[in-house]
Order: sequence, then C-alpha cells, then structure tokens
Amino acid sequence: MADMTPPADAPAFLTTLGWEGAVIAPLAGDASFRRYFRVTQGGRRAVLMDAPPPHEDPRPFIAIARWLVGKGFAAPTILGADEERGLVLIEDFGDDRMREAIESDPDATVQLYSDAVDLLAALRNHAPEGLAPYDTAVLHREAALLPEWYTPAVGLDVDGEGYRAAWDQVFAHALTDKPVTVLRDYHVENLMLVGPGRTLGLLDFQDALAGHPAYDLVSLLQDARRDVEPSIEEAMLKRYLAATGEGEAFLNAYHVLGAQRNAKIVGIFTRLWKRDGKPRYAALCPRVWAYLERDLSQPVLAPVAAWFDDNVPPELRGDPKVLSR
Repeated sequence: MADMTPPADAPAFLTTLGWEGAVIAPLAGDASFRRYFRVTQGGRRAVLMDAPPPHEDPRPFIAIARWLVGKGFAAPTILGADEERGLVLIEDFGDDRMREAIESDPDATVQLYSDAVDLLAALRNHAPEGLAPYDTAVLHREAALLPEWYTPAVGLDVDGEGYRAAWDQVFAHALTDKPVTVLRDYHVENLMLVGPGRTLGLLDFQDALAGHPAYDLVSLLQDARRDVEPSIEEAMLKRYLAATGEGEAFLNAYHVLGAQRNAKIVGIFTRLWKRDGKPRYAALCPRVWAYLERDLSQPVLAPVAAWFDDNVPPELRGDPKVLSR
C-alpha cells in the first residue's frame, strides 16, 4: 500500500498558488510512484499530483495536458507546477469515473463505450507534436517483460531468442506512416465524466507516444481491470471502422497490438507483485491471459501463437502468484 502522507513541501507549494491553509487529503496511488491528493479550500477544490524525481517527471504530463486542451479535449487544466519537486496542481474532475458509471447503470455501457471510441476517432485528426515514436524497439522492449518476469515466476525456462524472432514476424502490422497521439493507458478507470454534459475527461497520459491508432482502442476494449464482453468489443470495433474508414489492415494491427500489450501487462503485473510488493496485480493476470489468447487465435499472429504453444503450457497461463506455489 502506497504511503499517502502528503509531501512535506506541499503546503508551501500550495501557498505560492494562493491555496494557503488548504486541506490535503489522500485521493489515490497507482502502479507507479505517482500519488494524488484532493486539495480543498473553502468552496473550491483541486488535485495535487506528486510525481517525485528521479522516479517520475511531471513535464510530459503538463505538456500533453496543455496540448489536449488546446485541441479541444477534456484534460485537466494545469493550475501550477514545481517541476523540480514533481508537484503539480491540476483541475479536479471529480469522482464520476466511467467504470463506476457502467457498474451503477449497465444500460449506459454501450453509450459510454461509444463516446470513448468516438473520442479516439477524433484524436486521430490531430497530428502528434513532440512525442517519441512507438516504434519496433519500444514494442520489443515492452513485449520482453513477459519472459523477463512472468515465465521465471512460474518456473519456466523459455526460448528468448525465438520469442523476439516471433514478434519480429508480426510487428510490421503494428507500425503506421500516419501516427497519432497514443495515450497508452486509455481505459474506464482513467476516463472521467465531467460536468453536466458528462464529457469524457482524460487522465494518466504522461507516457504518450506517437504510434498506431489501434493501440488505445485495444487499451479500452481489452481492459486489464474489468471484463469487456466480446460483443461490446466487436460492436465498438465496427463503430470505429465505420467512423474512420479503416479495414482489414487496421484489424490486424489491433490484434498484434492487443497481443503485444497483453504480454507486456502480464509482465508488468508480475513485476508489481514480485518486485514492488503489490500482489493484487498478479490476480488480474488470468483476465489478461484470456485477452492475449483471443488475440493469438488470429491468423496474423500465427508465429507468436506457435511460440506460446511451445513455451508456455495452458495450465501455466494465469495468476503467477498462485502458479508459483
């Protein structure tokens, strides 16, 4: 559990922004070193993001937030920042997340997912600015997290060179000559319903890269933290294709990036358990494996599927904490 004691220098930082004497209350920690606090003073409130160097750098978040706002998307307004200390005061989007909205009103599921898909379709109309490319090197580095963390945790000695070679045969499908801003963690826990119009508010985009538009769609529709019904995934894919004019090549990219992302997440969630002492993430791995296997069933991923068949038996695809006992 993250220590949610406010940073010692937070009161002084807030005073410089006109928030002297504000109450600082824990809001959330996440899978990184970032922490969030709700700041209240009288009738107003904001969110304090603590992104402490050297582990975190708040500057990408600030830059991308301002870019998104400038393009008409709902990202938090930056109210003030001390980049050296990693403190950022941002607009408070409230507590109405898309996840809880779906859970409290299942009939709203299709509309909310439709809104999220439409936002991605709109985002591709704006060329990325100042972002590093989501290229083959990054794709390989991320996919390698599965053999680095998961397979040793469940006692497997796998063919590392063969793993890389298998991905090499499919990654061309995941590249594009028309990159978009890939937010990279686009899912229902990072989408807020803001204001009376319930506009979708964006969070957790500091790791954005310039890459294939299918990636964020995968992030939304193959959600590591909640089950997305295959019927919803299919309907939303059709909606996106209709809005953008994409076709089979896009679907191939979607499944390759789905497999890549889910392999990465299995590795990251195992690392969060083994290295960082956060066992709750290991319990999410069976869901991610289910998505991964769904993607591997696609013909475009035959080389990668063959590697998994040869190296990771079905009975060892699940919760690494349970399987390591």
